[in-house]
Amino acid sequence: MTANIRFAIAATVLIAAALLLHARSSDETLPPHLALEKFPSHLKEWEGTDLNIPQDALDVLGPGQFLLRDYQNESSAIPDVNLFVAFFPSQQAGDTIHSPKNCLPGSGWYPLESSRMTISLPGHEPFPVNRYVIAKGTDRQLVLYWYWAHGRGVASEYWAKFYLIGDSIRMRRSDGSLVRVTTAILPDETQEHAQVRLLSFAENIGPLLDQYIPR
Repeated sequence: MTANIRFAIAATVLIAAALLLHARSSDETLPPHLALEKFPSHLKEWEGTDLNIPQDALDVLGPGQFLLRDYQNESSAIPDVNLFVAFFPSQQAGDTIHSPKNCLPGSGWYPLESSRMTISLPGHEPFPVNRYVIAKGTDRQLVLYWYWAHGRGVASEYWAKFYLIGDSIRMRRSDGSLVRVTTAILPDETQEHAQVRLLSFAENIGPLLDQYIPR
C-alpha cells in the first residue's frame, strides 16, 4: 500500500469520525466509573508520586482526566516506572486522542527504535502495543503505549478511530483513553531487561483499568 493510499484512508477515517461524533455528541452515554485521581498510588511493591502536568500540555490534550505518576519499587533499587493515563469521556470533533510520538521531539526526546509487540494483562485478551526506545543526549528510555476503550487495547491510532466510529453507532459512546508506561534504560542494562520491568509493572494496572476507563 502506497503512502498516498494510506494517507487517503486515514483522512477518510478522521473526517467520518468527526462528522459522526459531532452529530451524536448530544446523546452520548457513559457508564459510572472512578476518577483517575483515585487510581491507587500503591501497587504491590510499587509506590507512586503524582507529577504536575504543565498547563500548555493540558491545553493540547483538551478536556479529559489525566494521571501522571512516577512509581518507585520499594524492594529493589531499579529505575522508576512512569505511568501516564489520559481518559476522554467524549471525543467530539477536535478532541480525539493525540499520539505520544508527535510530542517526543517537542520535549527533547527522539525515537531511536520503534516497533510493535503483543502484551497480556490479567483479565484481558492479548493486544498489540507500541514500543519505542527514545533518547535525549546520553539518556535512553523505553516506552510502551496503547489506546484503550471499552476493554479493548489497540496500538494503531487509526484502528482506535475505526473502533470509535463503530462504538459511537453501536453504544452511543465516544469515550476512550491512552495508556503509557516509561522507564529509564540504565547504561549497563539491556532493552530486554527494561522491558521486563515495564511488563511486570503493567500487570498491576491491567485488572484496575475497567474501574477507571469503563467497558
